[in-house]
Amino acid sequence: MVVEPATTLPTAIFLMGPTASGKTSLAVELVRRLPCDIVSVDSALVYRGLDIGTAKPDPELLAQAPHRLIDICDPTEVYSAARFRSDALAEMTAITSAGRIPLLVGGTMLYFRALQYGLSELPEADPAVRSRLALDAQIHGWEEMHARLKSVDPRAAARIHPNDPQRIQRALEVFEITGRPLSRLQNRDGRQVLNYRILKLVLAPTDRTVLHRRIEARFLQMLDMGLEAEVRGLLETYELTPDTPSMRLVGYRQMLEYLLGGSDRKTMINRGIVATRQLAKRQLTWIRSENGARRLDEEQGDFADQVLKILDSNTITVES
Repeated sequence: MVVEPATTLPTAIFLMGPTASGKTSLAVELVRRLPCDIVSVDSALVYRGLDIGTAKPDPELLAQAPHRLIDICDPTEVYSAARFRSDALAEMTAITSAGRIPLLVGGTMLYFRALQYGLSELPEADPAVRSRLALDAQIHGWEEMHARLKSVDPRAAARIHPNDPQRIQRALEVFEITGRPLSRLQNRDGRQVLNYRILKLVLAPTDRTVLHRRIEARFLQMLDMGLEAEVRGLLETYELTPDTPSMRLVGYRQMLEYLLGGSDRKTMINRGIVATRQLAKRQLTWIRSENGARRLDEEQGDFADQVLKILDSNTITVES
């Protein structure tokens, strides 16, 4: 696919940032000020019934600023980057056809990357390689497998948590089959294949301790709001296990482990907070590699005003 000259392309805004950085609030404010429609870029918000632990916008907020690609899967389903790309492109086409601007908001950086640059032709699963890697993991443990991944593909290892065996196994499998790091294949050749003029915005506190405090406060608030009851209800409704993709999400993994007797409540809370901080760290690692991203600055006042100024400076015409 060849991208058309920039002057003929419709505008799309990418609002990216780590968890608990305030992206949703800013997106809603932008919808009030600009002819934007929100497309969620979040691998957790796609699941129905996962509301509290994903900080999903409530019905009142969604009535003010509808989000596309929320609540489109049952918790038992697998949702891939390829499926996201197809779904997002369809929504973006509908939005621009209506004369509005797609505002893509979230922290699943792989989805942003897949949307802008496309997806590489990755090799199909090789049962023999997978079996051998699984046996190695039984012998050495997944921490050692993660260390092995770090030695051959440090960029992928930085983005994949040591407690995510499925992604560790897949990254090692791709390397063994192709002899090339997964991160290099995913980045393709760095040429944009998305027919939009993209404005990339980053919302992230410059002080990491501020983000850590927000993460802790939000996780404790989720517990007060009934995260435990939510997960119990999901277990009663669906056949879910620790290997179900939706139950590997941060917060849900730790709560499920607690409910299955694998930890006490205090340990669950600590692990949930730590895991969320680690997620934010991986998101920031991705963001630092994003070309052309403009970081919004807390010291420059209202974030929405900053966005409007950036739009003006980029000579992007917005009709309200």
